[in-house]
Amino acid sequence: MSALLVGLVGLVLLLAVLWDAFETVILPRRVSRRFRLARLFYRATWAPWRAAARILAPRQREAFLAVYGPLSLLLLLGLWATGIVVAFGMLQWAAGSALTMVAGNPGFASDVYMSGTTFFTLGLGDVVPRTTLAKLLTVVEAGTGFSFLAVVIGYLPVTYQAFSRREGPISLLDARAGSPPTAGELLWRYRADQSGQRLGELLHEWERWAAEVLESHLSYPPLAYFRSQHSNQSWLAALTTILDACALVIVGREGWCERQAELTFAMARHAVVDLAQVFDTPPRPAPVERLTRDQLQRLQARLEAGGLELRRRADLMERLDNLRRMYEPLVVALAERFAVPLPPWVRETDHPDNWQTSPWERTRAAPFERARGDEDHF
Repeated sequence: MSALLVGLVGLVLLLAVLWDAFETVILPRRVSRRFRLARLFYRATWAPWRAAARILAPRQREAFLAVYGPLSLLLLLGLWATGIVVAFGMLQWAAGSALTMVAGNPGFASDVYMSGTTFFTLGLGDVVPRTTLAKLLTVVEAGTGFSFLAVVIGYLPVTYQAFSRREGPISLLDARAGSPPTAGELLWRYRADQSGQRLGELLHEWERWAAEVLESHLSYPPLAYFRSQHSNQSWLAALTTILDACALVIVGREGWCERQAELTFAMARHAVVDLAQVFDTPPRPAPVERLTRDQLQRLQARLEAGGLELRRRADLMERLDNLRRMYEPLVVALAERFAVPLPPWVRETDHPDNWQTSPWERTRAAPFERARGDEDHF
């Protein structure tokens, strides 16, 4: 009876690990099932890792958090491999430990050892199966191990390719919206674009970027824990900045690139909603108001001084708040989950962008200027 029970537990463990790996690595769609090994793994490891980061200095904290994404991916693969090895070891033990050993007596430890050498296709020969059932289990595990390693070899490059595609546009946003990026700075730097064509092209690119982030992070959820190269950049901050900018264009600029802003807003909001559902982060209010009426008025005045006038309407703030409520509680929850700061709407202090600084310069690089000297290069 005990052998049958152990065999059933081993079979259930094996199927659970294989199905979890299939859903995480191969299945290209969102999985809403709550009980998953990968979900439990990230819940059990991310919370203490994030808590430990809070006691560190800001620069050390970001470096510490940046390690988690790649490390967690390797640990998750190791967890799956360990689960498979133990599961086949339990099946071998339930089959009677039918092994021939060079030294020692068969037992559960020997079954797990046999399982490990078989899974990693070592073929040492010091432990071999005797019965037909034990040989069948060995062949099945060898095939499983070979397939698992092949999937892992293909999975890691795909993951890092998706990461590189995600980070490229974020780096490009540095010179267009500041470091960290803000919606106010983005519009300010595009203030010379009176037709809205160039800003519309930018928003079109970010519409496609939001779609790619949605698909890649649904297919490969560990990507969300991979952090950007700079502490003042993140995929969530970039996504929030684009949503902020689109909301401001939709309610504040008639006939500019309003239609493209609506399309980009829809795609970006779709990404936020689905990712919040995948990572189980229900909406929550912002601890600090991201855009006050006074900040909006100062932003209006600054843009008007640069030649970009927003609509003078009494309900501008209310209309903007209606759009903000569609995404802001979700990005606040995601920011709390991934321990990343959300960008402000308006840059309160003047500080250099990432491209303007280096460890070997005491002063920042001069900004681009047009020949007239009164407009940014955008």
